[in-house]
Amino acid sequence: MITPYFNDNDNFILYHGDTNKVLTEIKDKVDVIFADPPYFLSSQKQILQNGKIKVCDKGEWDRVTTLEKINSFNRDWLTKCRDVLKDNGTIWVCGTYHNIYSVEQCLIELGFQILNIVVWQKSDPPPTPFGGRLNFSAEYIVWARKNPKAIHCFHYNMLKQMNGGKEMPDVWKMPSPGGWERTCGKHPTQKPLRLLNRILKVCTEEGFTILDPFAGSCTTGIAAKLMNRKFIGIELNSEYLDYGVKRWMECQDKEKGDKLLKKMSENPEEVTVMINHCRKGLKEKMVETGICYLRAGDSKGSLCITPGFERLSYVLLHTNGEDCQLFKLKSKGQFNIWTKETLEKYGFEPSHAPYYIVLHFDNSKPIPFKQLPNLKESVNTYIAKIKPLSDFMGIK
Repeated sequence: MITPYFNDNDNFILYHGDTNKVLTEIKDKVDVIFADPPYFLSSQKQILQNGKIKVCDKGEWDRVTTLEKINSFNRDWLTKCRDVLKDNGTIWVCGTYHNIYSVEQCLIELGFQILNIVVWQKSDPPPTPFGGRLNFSAEYIVWARKNPKAIHCFHYNMLKQMNGGKEMPDVWKMPSPGGWERTCGKHPTQKPLRLLNRILKVCTEEGFTILDPFAGSCTTGIAAKLMNRKFIGIELNSEYLDYGVKRWMECQDKEKGDKLLKKMSENPEEVTVMINHCRKGLKEKMVETGICYLRAGDSKGSLCITPGFERLSYVLLHTNGEDCQLFKLKSKGQFNIWTKETLEKYGFEPSHAPYYIVLHFDNSKPIPFKQLPNLKESVNTYIAKIKPLSDFMGIK
């Protein structure tokens, strides 16, 4: 039996070695596999990038080779991954045009069912160093299930709510890894934590075991750890594993771990929630009428619209941090400005400002929480604020 390179009570296990050999040693079945295999795009050509000459070479493992060898490589590791995947498990595989068609074909040949090909659209792509072609601004992720007849884990309703009531699309716009996730080192093909956070939200639950057969700097493992999933990673390069262990150690600090979790859960395109405290009688009246109102600034009449308002899709009403209810707005990012006299016509008794922001919501369908939110923040409990929906609909 192979000895782990690193093991945290079987919750975070790293193996050093060739993935095809190590996979044959793994006896327990896993729930989900995320794989970022070689793309085979390192041509060793010299390119001019940002005024500097660079060599297009990430390492021997990524060197350009023949289609026959690419197919053989992908078929081997995917076959072994299939053996360790649970019957109702799913697999995600990253790539570009250099390897993704081979991956898809091998998956089909091995009996997997393709569910989606997700496009990771990079919001900050570097300029393409080669002339005569469009800028490379996306990578592709094939999502497939092992057994077409087995029901796989898929959080359809939660994802729909996160997307403002519409089905989650297969194009995800996210930035490349930022400095906040490279504090322990650097990997040439490191994936952003936000991407892994989204993937794990799609198809995993707390306690699931995630396998990454090309673990690199262990981004998959860090996302899994922060979300209370178990992780098994395999990597040929011990330096990258050491980088992954440093990242694991960083997460041991609760404050740092909480910051990483919050940061990776952020999505600049995620819909938001208006959190509004109101006394009990007023809250009941708002639910009855489907009207939520709040002061539009201070008593002098200044209008204050904060970032995230354009993505506002839900309103959360509460009284002193308790009796919380979540409702979907009738129109995303839209509001009215009403005078106090207009509100009085609907039975309200506003008295703090001459006009108010008014949000209309569907009062017939309260949305259940995955977990009851804690809104008690001392004096801030009573201040209206905008937060991302994932703060209240996160997967456990």
